[in-house]
Amino acid sequence: MTIEIVPIAAGDLLDWHDLTDAIAAGHDLPKAEVGDTFLYRDPDTLLSRSAWIDGMGLAVKTATIFPGNTQLGKRMVNGVVSLFSNKIGELEALIDFHLVTKWKTAGDSLLAAKRLARPDAKTILIIGAGTVGRSLREAYGAAFPDANFTIWNRTPEGAKALVRSYDKVSYIPDLETAVMDADIITSATMSTEPLIKGAWLKPGQHIDLIGAYRADMREADDEALQKSRVFVDSFATTIDHIGELKTPLQSGAIARADVVADYYDLSNFQRQSNDEITLFKNGGGAHLDLMVSRYILDVWRNR
Repeated sequence: MTIEIVPIAAGDLLDWHDLTDAIAAGHDLPKAEVGDTFLYRDPDTLLSRSAWIDGMGLAVKTATIFPGNTQLGKRMVNGVVSLFSNKIGELEALIDFHLVTKWKTAGDSLLAAKRLARPDAKTILIIGAGTVGRSLREAYGAAFPDANFTIWNRTPEGAKALVRSYDKVSYIPDLETAVMDADIITSATMSTEPLIKGAWLKPGQHIDLIGAYRADMREADDEALQKSRVFVDSFATTIDHIGELKTPLQSGAIARADVVADYYDLSNFQRQSNDEITLFKNGGGAHLDLMVSRYILDVWRNR
């Protein structure tokens, strides 16, 4: 079997709508088996995330996180996705880590927004001007081409750099004003304290939370969750693991029944009225890396 080497340049061949269709189709297959492994050498980390979906294959996404690399002018995060055959387990492809991560993270959120956000959304707020924030501008721009974007970031310089890189993007220095003016709020920060306050929310909004991935991290407060119908990409990777849901569930601020559905129940991923507030927690997960990697490889082979 020929092993494909898929570079980051393959991103020029991909389509956001086709990607969300591929993620949805992946959830029609049997539920994924997933597992994570962490190795540490302070302050460095080796992370391996594995997934196996019967009918799709196997993937291992391996990342090295070396914080000191930034002082050397090198990337802090490096890695690769190894994709294996469903039938015989042979290695099929090595896919660029950053390519998979970009399309997986933003595509995960986009699938939810296409089902939960109002289609007439005109203003989309991006909180966080890092790499993910740029991916979100591209992804949401594909699904909501008539929308204007606003950006808020802890440091104005980062926000203004993103504004210079894309059209239809403006910087708003006050987060409360930015949230109140937005139809869709998508947040990708490293915050451990809630940034988005429920008191700022208005009827009809969709909130997309990406940044929190540890038990001590949150981007929205209890009131924001209480005002919303809450959805996740996977119960298995969010409910008991990420502070965004784990903390309010433990405190009783919300109940388990308040989390409506995950992607294995896409028929329930629907907005019930124009006035309700919907909230989606993007937890990532190796099964999504597998689904996205398979989509990328299919596109690459058919180029």
